[in-house]
Amino acid sequence: MATVVHSKKSCVVNPLKMSQPIGGALAFMGLRGAMPLLHGSQGCTSFGLVLFVRHFKEAIPMQTTAMSEVATVLGGYENVEQAVLNIHKRTKPEIIGICSTGVTETKGDDVEGYLKLIREKHPEVADLPMVYVSTPDFKDAFQDGWEKTVTRMVEVLVEVPDPAKRNAKRVNVLPGSHLTPGDLDELRTIIEDFGLIPSFLPDLAGSLDGHIPDEFTPTTIGGIGVDEIAAMGEAGWTIAIGAQMRRAAEAMEKKTGVPYRLFERLCGLEANDEFIMFLSQISGRPVPRKYRRQRGQLVDAMLDAHFHIGGRRLAIGAEPDLLFDMSSVLHEMGAHVTAAVTTTHSPVLERVHTDEVLIGDLEDLERLAKERECDLLITHSHGRQAAARLNIPFYRAGIPMFDRLGAGHQLSVGYRGTRTTLFTIANLLISDHEANHDATPDTWRTDGTHAAPMH
Repeated sequence: MATVVHSKKSCVVNPLKMSQPIGGALAFMGLRGAMPLLHGSQGCTSFGLVLFVRHFKEAIPMQTTAMSEVATVLGGYENVEQAVLNIHKRTKPEIIGICSTGVTETKGDDVEGYLKLIREKHPEVADLPMVYVSTPDFKDAFQDGWEKTVTRMVEVLVEVPDPAKRNAKRVNVLPGSHLTPGDLDELRTIIEDFGLIPSFLPDLAGSLDGHIPDEFTPTTIGGIGVDEIAAMGEAGWTIAIGAQMRRAAEAMEKKTGVPYRLFERLCGLEANDEFIMFLSQISGRPVPRKYRRQRGQLVDAMLDAHFHIGGRRLAIGAEPDLLFDMSSVLHEMGAHVTAAVTTTHSPVLERVHTDEVLIGDLEDLERLAKERECDLLITHSHGRQAAARLNIPFYRAGIPMFDRLGAGHQLSVGYRGTRTTLFTIANLLISDHEANHDATPDTWRTDGTHAAPMH
């Protein structure tokens, strides 16, 4: 059992974590025709916008209430009103998702009250779905913002169902922020192969999977629709992925009576065995032959990769659910997580296979990796300089990943995703071994030119 400790430094030097409102905004991007709106200064939105554009390499819809110093002191009603009206007039969204920021939370703006007044004053937006989430960026982290936003979507948008409309084949899926659009596509295929009909909330695979639409739209170009969210109470089960989604699953069960099953991770052999057997159980269908074959391929991949991963010392910096996911599957391969740094509290941290999990920054991660002579660094792209200074391989995981293509399609779930992850990490370690050792076909020569005599 790991001990969770806080960094004692007086300031963050090289941030690992990202803010709550950015996590909330990304969750809103999984809705069709959505416009995320950050209630704060222009800079708050600009930094988040740049981060997402660099990560996904796509056009990102985000707006701001553009709070000035005066508006922040006096209150932001007029800014929220003008933003909502402008967005409605110019982009015709199906839904506006509003996340607060540090400046407006410090002032204490009553945004729920603002929205009520705006609906009363402007009939044209009276029926426009608008969801507000309190996500101050002076506390918590990216994962918390995602968690709060999905929970709020369930509370506001899901309707209490007619019991007669309950459909056992329908399944709600609440994915954590650590899953990529590629992961969601894989999960959709797996679930549909059991004859089930999944609804993902949020569905980043529909909006940020890199497809090119037939025509430009200023809002999100895919994802789950507001009407489909409203009908999620008619499902037979809810599947929550990642400990961060427990609250949203509980909110769904409380409001609609739909039972849920939480899977804390879906990377690894045992974790996927449980997932596949659960789908077989609720669908009443046997496991398709292709997943039996994929399982066998994963077992073989684990056998091949453990020669290179087993015994290695790892340094991992990530949001709690991603840290738990990566550290667990690599621990099962015989690796030792000797340095673990995360961003915020979570119940899974105590079960990470290491002595200590530090809530800190990338400087802490680099220091620990150096002190404990780690062989591999795992974190997002801002860790690349640390890996270079430590002269160890670097595996990119999480957001942002701006110095490589295909971040949105990185796959880690299911038997196939686990196999791909293990092969990629093992290959990094093999390449490092080859680059840092002198064993070559020429080492049998004594002076580099003449063959050594044979005895």
